[in-house]
Amino acid sequence: MTVTSDESPRSLAMIHTVAGLIPQIEALVGTHLPGWKPFNMLDESLLRLTIRDGQLSPMTARRLAGMIWSATDAGADAVLVTCSSLGDAVETIAPLCPVPLLRIDEGMAQEAVARAKRIGVLATLQTTLQPTTALIERVAREAAKDCEVISRLAEGAFETLQSGDAAGHDAQVAEGIVALARDCDIVVLAQASMARALAGLEDRLGGTAVVTSPELGIAHLARVLTD
Repeated sequence: MTVTSDESPRSLAMIHTVAGLIPQIEALVGTHLPGWKPFNMLDESLLRLTIRDGQLSPMTARRLAGMIWSATDAGADAVLVTCSSLGDAVETIAPLCPVPLLRIDEGMAQEAVARAKRIGVLATLQTTLQPTTALIERVAREAAKDCEVISRLAEGAFETLQSGDAAGHDAQVAEGIVALARDCDIVVLAQASMARALAGLEDRLGGTAVVTSPELGIAHLARVLTD
């Protein structure tokens, strides 16, 4: 039920690994969930250690679980994890969580499966590419749709961004999007930070749609929480 003006706002905890995405996601919550008040929990090491290990380790998953339980202890009525690299852990923890627990990329996966049969997934990190691909394949199975998922890595783009060259990162991601668009009906950007590379690309995509996680993820969250 949507919260009305005479009710106290419900509390949404958002767990982040990238500080720069917080303002964008907060603004989307304000648009889609006006009756909810978000609070943010940031731990950049969850992503850093996942990159170092080349996969989501049991220790990192355990630490994420601790943050989720800290959020519920702080009064959260729902929890959103905004890092796609942690998605597998979110799905494992969700059945045990006393409040709704969601991952940011669920809505994006549902949109891609609903709109296309040939789905391309682009990431700058292998640790994000695998869980995003697995999520889309799961959503397709649940929808009984025969989808082909083509996964590709924008090689070197993450390292370019880490070196401080944001424009270089965006150019590498843009080329990856254009190349993948030739083989797919829709392109999924596995990381929210990749979305800015879309600027000026429309004429190069040949009509292929591109979807990103923040707005679709918050819209999906709103549907779940207001159902």
